[in-house]
Amino acid sequence: MTKIVISSNTSWYLYNFRKNTIKALLDEGYEVITVAPHDEYVQKLTSLGTTHRNIEIDQGGTNPFVDFLTFVNFYKIYRTEKPAVVLNFTPKNNIYGTLAAKFSGAKVINNIAGLGMVFISDGLVSNLTKFLYKISQSRADKIFFQNEDDRNLFISEKLINPNNTDRLPGSGVDTSRFKASEAPDDGIVRFLLIARMLYDKGVGHYVEAARELKLKYGHKVEFQLLGFLGVNNPSAVTESQMKKWVDEGIVTYLGTSDSVENEIAKIDCQVLPSFYREGVPKTLLEAGAMGKPIVTTDNVGCRETVDDGINGFLCIPKSTESLVEKLDLIINMSHSERIRMGLNSRKKMQRQFDELIVIDKYTSSIIKLTN
Repeated sequence: MTKIVISSNTSWYLYNFRKNTIKALLDEGYEVITVAPHDEYVQKLTSLGTTHRNIEIDQGGTNPFVDFLTFVNFYKIYRTEKPAVVLNFTPKNNIYGTLAAKFSGAKVINNIAGLGMVFISDGLVSNLTKFLYKISQSRADKIFFQNEDDRNLFISEKLINPNNTDRLPGSGVDTSRFKASEAPDDGIVRFLLIARMLYDKGVGHYVEAARELKLKYGHKVEFQLLGFLGVNNPSAVTESQMKKWVDEGIVTYLGTSDSVENEIAKIDCQVLPSFYREGVPKTLLEAGAMGKPIVTTDNVGCRETVDDGINGFLCIPKSTESLVEKLDLIINMSHSERIRMGLNSRKKMQRQFDELIVIDKYTSSIIKLTN
């Protein structure tokens, strides 16, 4: 039986973002091994029929000795398991997992799902990261990019062989799970931001916009946040800061959820004012598939989800004023107008971002590399 490894920096990611890809590979008769740090989602992954191998990854760390140990541990796993193909997701897996897999004789398919802030800034860390991408991605057999901006950047920086690249519609969205759902017509316009609670994701601008619009409309508008809080990232929102916002009555923090569709179903509009270098934000795809208008930034990865004025609005990155303007447009629509705009989102997701497109590209690439 052909072994396929699928690797990420969290088991949570593999279960929540790649579960259907894993199921499709198992249905095709492959043996699937997940490689990621151990968390509560390992049991859910193994219940699908996978084997799990644990690896420690310092996601945001820059200690070269720790990262070298990560590479060594990847190599030990691959030397033992002898996979035919390794599918890498998330940055350090794309870099160190690729090098380890190639030294072990495996084929490699990588997924570049956004570049965060490191490619925006200059300096030692940025230059080192680009060097690591160059020595690793030049060895990959296939590299999927989630947006054209990132692919063009890698080509212009001479980090990759363009002939080994392809474009994916983000991570795709399961349109059978995320179905159109109308918000209640009760006179309250509800907004939701789903993301890791990072200032780089525009959380601060969202809260500032909420403060301004709450003053203007009072209880006729609600602003919600959902996602991991206090994460290991220099841009992270702290628990104490979130508590201040909640106590002030500006936003409601919903915590985290494995069933985000239950929260999306209740809202009128999904918001992500990110200036982070995104791939294509999966939360926007999920909300769009559920028939919700989208307000996001005219930024790499985000702009792909919106036809401005058709299924939502694009605002200027890092501009609270621009965000307020676009949210105000949503508020002043009638309920039926928001429903119509949301249905345009649903159609766009079905047409351009269906997860089946992603799964088909992966299975086709694996067949080509193993034959």
